[in-house]
Amino acid sequence: MSEEVRLVAWVRGRVQGVGFRWFTRARALELGRLSGFALNLDDGRVQVVAEGPRERCEELLGWLRGDDTPGRVDGVTEIWDTPRGGYEGFAIR
Repeated sequence: MSEEVRLVAWVRGRVQGVGFRWFTRARALELGRLSGFALNLDDGRVQVVAEGPRERCEELLGWLRGDDTPGRVDGVTEIWDTPRGGYEGFAIR
């Protein structure tokens, strides 16, 4: 059985105004069994919070760091934690 985790990632680059949150939500839903959100921050970054099986969160993180995202990702910083729950699906905030 897979370990349930919480991934919090901050994505730097040209990631606002390019559909980044929408595509992140679509990718999370495609992977399945993930809940959380993608949020534009005032400093130009996007914060992504995902809870679910570790391997699904790792796949999402790999996608965030890959070449298939909209805009331009200059870097991703992440922290791992235990799930807190309280999310229904994967939202754009």
